[in-house]
Amino acid sequence: MSSTHHVTTESKPVRLLLIAVAAFILSLFLLLPLIAVFAEALRRGWELFLASLKEEEAWSAVKLTLMAAGLSVPLNTLFGLSAAWLVTKFRFRGRAFLLSLIDLPFAVSPVIAGMVWVLLFGAHGWFGPWLAEHDIRIIFALPGIVIATVFVTFPFVARELIPLMESQGADQEEAAVTLGAGGWRIFRSVTLPSIKWGLMYGVLLCNARAMGEFGAVSVVSGHIRGETNTLPLHIEVLYNEYQFSAAFACATILALLALVTLGIKSLVEHLSGHTSNSRH
Repeated sequence: MSSTHHVTTESKPVRLLLIAVAAFILSLFLLLPLIAVFAEALRRGWELFLASLKEEEAWSAVKLTLMAAGLSVPLNTLFGLSAAWLVTKFRFRGRAFLLSLIDLPFAVSPVIAGMVWVLLFGAHGWFGPWLAEHDIRIIFALPGIVIATVFVTFPFVARELIPLMESQGADQEEAAVTLGAGGWRIFRSVTLPSIKWGLMYGVLLCNARAMGEFGAVSVVSGHIRGETNTLPLHIEVLYNEYQFSAAFACATILALLALVTLGIKSLVEHLSGHTSNSRH
């Protein structure tokens, strides 16, 4: 039986100093802003806090945010699975170009992405006259918000799965083929169980990004209160109108959603690590 020892050369004071610096930075840039959001939201009492959350426009923003995430995340999950399968299981001309396209939303400003969709589907855009003629609304409506959210968030699932599937190789799938299994059965019985934790992790990241998206959605939404304002846009409107308590009250919803996502992410990592250890 062999054991692995992690040897470090740093002295104890150096390790303590590094821990203190890390804790200070995390507290300053992550923990303190989170505490400030809740403190400011409750500064004028629970009654105003609850009243701000009960407003019709706030609930409309929450529902629109959940709808945009609920539509974009499944689409990106389907795309991520398809792209990861294609890139890792096949070698073809243009593979590197496809990988670059997957990373494109990371390089393009969300505001520019929103402007592109306005250029395509706006009233004076390339397809605007045809859409108006057929009474189809994309910009300043839910479809535009979903399209913008999909564009901004679609790399997350794919980029989580591609390294995982590449590291696993194709030995299991090839063995299943020799036993006569079909493509769908191989994916359902062999591939999916081996990537399920990575898939869940990617979906969580995609969902968190979708609910918090501001730039691209701001451009395509038109800021119609009670109709096309998502929760981040609604918070901006309240803040610009000096309704600080209401703005921070709504911000706590996003903060709570982020904390829930973080908790689920930690649970997924724990379960995936436990499953991996049990196999060995």
